[in-house]
Amino acid sequence: MATVAELGVSVMRVESGRRKSRRGKEVKKNSGSMWLQPLRSCSDVLFTPLQGRSSDSKDCILEPLSLPESPGGTTSLEGSPSVPCIFCEEHFLIDEQDKLLKHMIIEHKTVIADVKLVADFQRYISYWRKRFTEQPITDFCSVIRINSTAPFEEQDNYFLLCDVLPEDRILREELQKQRLKQILEQQQQERNDDNFQGSCMFCNEEFLGNRSVLLNHMAREHTFNIGLPDNIVNCNEFLCTLQKKLDNLQCLYCEKTFRDKNTLKDHMRKKQHRKINPKNREYDRFYVINYLDAHEFDLLKIKSELGLNFYQQVKLVNFIRRQIHQCRCYGCHEKFKSKADLRTHMEEAKHTSLLPERQTWDQPQYYFPTYENDTLLCTLSDSESDLTAQEQNGNIAIISEDTSKLRALKQSSILNQLLLHESLKN
Repeated sequence: MATVAELGVSVMRVESGRRKSRRGKEVKKNSGSMWLQPLRSCSDVLFTPLQGRSSDSKDCILEPLSLPESPGGTTSLEGSPSVPCIFCEEHFLIDEQDKLLKHMIIEHKTVIADVKLVADFQRYISYWRKRFTEQPITDFCSVIRINSTAPFEEQDNYFLLCDVLPEDRILREELQKQRLKQILEQQQQERNDDNFQGSCMFCNEEFLGNRSVLLNHMAREHTFNIGLPDNIVNCNEFLCTLQKKLDNLQCLYCEKTFRDKNTLKDHMRKKQHRKINPKNREYDRFYVINYLDAHEFDLLKIKSELGLNFYQQVKLVNFIRRQIHQCRCYGCHEKFKSKADLRTHMEEAKHTSLLPERQTWDQPQYYFPTYENDTLLCTLSDSESDLTAQEQNGNIAIISEDTSKLRALKQSSILNQLLLHESLKN
């Protein structure tokens, strides 16, 4: 008999014909039954439309969205130390999000899909808590029946809340916009702040004024580059996070721990590890780009679809950087007066994911970066699997050595002189 996973329920429904889910996963249709299919997370749930809901009702919203407000009239819930359950009076600390999700599954048989993509979880929960008091849950959630082949008394229904519901999707988008607005305001305030005070993590020199002075010092004097100052937000917290790792004798790049500070410093200098680990998602919140809705442009997907090797990725990134810097759309090559106009055009025309022909950007001139110390270029993959893919695609010309004059090569080799010199020394 199938059971419910501790933190996630995943099911598949079978009906006649075929359809595809939001991520393009194919769901086979056959009969009218459901069964439990074990998957790794709630985001892998294959959902089903509500019973009795017409196709037209999927794309309509009964009333405009209204985010929850505090008594003071603002929409900020930051003063609250906990998050309530959607259905009961149980409260959980903001940092204990998993406990709340587990509680909702076990006690209320409700799953929220793609929780990590919700920009403001506290507001999201508060919104749906209010809506579920106004209308029954079946008006919003897909119904998942488990143990459908078991006797009726052993069957059970679970509810899935996800962005297939237009109201949920618009709510998530609105929360994302508000989060981005807050981040951009914070970034602008930090850029204009001339009262910054901090010390270098490597030489302890004190700096006053703008944060860019310290960041540029570490990049110039210690080759420690964490990106352009204008691309960073919550800079103080970022620097404190890095300093704490160093205080714990941890390398910022490979994240190994050492016995003392001198050993750590020698390691980072010799191994050229004076940089942060690009695979550590802990740093994502300190870069403005990670708050942007960048689903339309997926570099990893483009790399996979076009079979790009490391150098082609470099050229593509530099090409796009240069076009944007020149206020030109890289999809249609139209030039604009400002980057704001360009951004509006690319969003409205859906040109974000539109790439020109390969010969346009696959040029030697794009080996050179548009911006000095472009951090994105440091995160591109140059693994052995890329080389294998190149060889399979025939993109690399392999030139064999000329062995027809092997004896002459041995006699003229510089190694002979080195060996003779070593033998004379000994």
